[in-house]
Amino acid sequence: MKQLKKWIIVLAIFFMSFSGAFATIFADDGKAKTQNDEYLTKIKKRSYLIVGMSADYAPLEFHATVKGQDTIVGADVRVAQKIANDMGVKLQIKELGFDALIGAMNTGKVDMVISGMSETPEREKQVLFSEPYMYEEQAMVIRKADEKKYKGIMDFNGKTIGAQKQTMQETVAKQQLPGAKVRSLEKATDIVGQVINKKIDGAVLAGIIADSYAYQDKSLKVIYPKFVTEKSPTAVAMPLKAQSLKTQVNKSINTIKKQGLFKKYLTSSYKIQSQNSSFWAKYGNFFITGTLWTLAFAAIAVFFGSIIGTFMALMKISKNWILKIIANVYIEFIRGTPLLVQAFMIFFGTQIIGLNLSPFMAGAVAMAINSGAYVAEIIRSGINSVPLGQKEAAASLGFSYSQSMRFVIMPQALKSIWPALGNEFVTVIKESSVLSVIGATELMFQASIVQGASFKPFLPVFIAAMIYFVLTFGISRILALIETHSFKH
Repeated sequence: MKQLKKWIIVLAIFFMSFSGAFATIFADDGKAKTQNDEYLTKIKKRSYLIVGMSADYAPLEFHATVKGQDTIVGADVRVAQKIANDMGVKLQIKELGFDALIGAMNTGKVDMVISGMSETPEREKQVLFSEPYMYEEQAMVIRKADEKKYKGIMDFNGKTIGAQKQTMQETVAKQQLPGAKVRSLEKATDIVGQVINKKIDGAVLAGIIADSYAYQDKSLKVIYPKFVTEKSPTAVAMPLKAQSLKTQVNKSINTIKKQGLFKKYLTSSYKIQSQNSSFWAKYGNFFITGTLWTLAFAAIAVFFGSIIGTFMALMKISKNWILKIIANVYIEFIRGTPLLVQAFMIFFGTQIIGLNLSPFMAGAVAMAINSGAYVAEIIRSGINSVPLGQKEAAASLGFSYSQSMRFVIMPQALKSIWPALGNEFVTVIKESSVLSVIGATELMFQASIVQGASFKPFLPVFIAAMIYFVLTFGISRILALIETHSFKH
């Protein structure tokens, strides 16, 4: 019964994280109303400001190697630092995918968002915006070879146009290019890459971002087709009822405007971008770091997944119907939902029950739980592959159930379990790539960073693909050798 209670508690905590995340989505803003003046007080008491960014948007926010260290730099970072300095606190940047930023703020993961975010009526329902610190002019990036084809909006009828998800540019593309087919993608680097490789005909981007890509790649051309929404205000996003925080932030922004600091911030960013050095010298460390973290995720997932899977497999084949039900529910639910959803639910949902998990911890927990469901089936099938006569023979020798499993069944089942468990390790290495959406550092996350900083959409992904291949091929060969030498008799 003690074991049963333990598993019930573990499963309850897990499902509470899921239900907590959904509760956040559908809850009213009553709690937020009581926190009107608590946001600023909490930040000052904590002594540091947590700002959410999607650092793949040069020159506003991007990664660079500064004094040998991977650092998030850019004009938006300087704005965030100015706000933190005026508050008298330190700055902490938390990096996430752009479409996860508002969710992270509304669940308390970050205090505010400064990430080139435009103020729109839809977003105003979810967040509180500061005074604008920049106005973005809407532009289009096309191939330079096609510049004679496109002079105005009507020239894009029947064409495929790219835009970043959940941005003002996506709205402009859908509303003001009615004859065009809009393809929404998560990252600006992916959009520009599709323009370069002739997958799409053009892309709607903020003018400052479009100019940066055209400066780095001479095959691109920036045009301004006179959209109705020519400029959009870019501001700091804060929780809906954080009025006192907004007042404080507006003081800093007004200073930035009066002293013309934002232009200086941009100039500084351009200088960092234009530093001359080889691609590998600039970004090699990102790939090495991403590879090490990917291996760490895989090792943690398979180790703890094996522990979870073993318990679940034994519960599923036990004679206790309660344990069988718990194991079946766990396995079917986890196998029936994507790892991406599980990562989101654990990262945001655990915040509701008071667990502020880091992206790495949330990703590791999600992968271990996910792997546990698959390992459970691997182990169960391995145990069932042992002939029934072996179990009967063990019983005739006076072995208890646990002794039979330990000394007779499991050693024989391991021969069937090992290859599948090795394949699970290889699979987990590749699946870790989805964790980039919650800001967990791994190989694909680092590759996307290099894409944004280098303005090269293809090369970083190609390097990442080669690293994945080397890892999976190498590990597969090692596992095959171990299997051959360990089970040849």
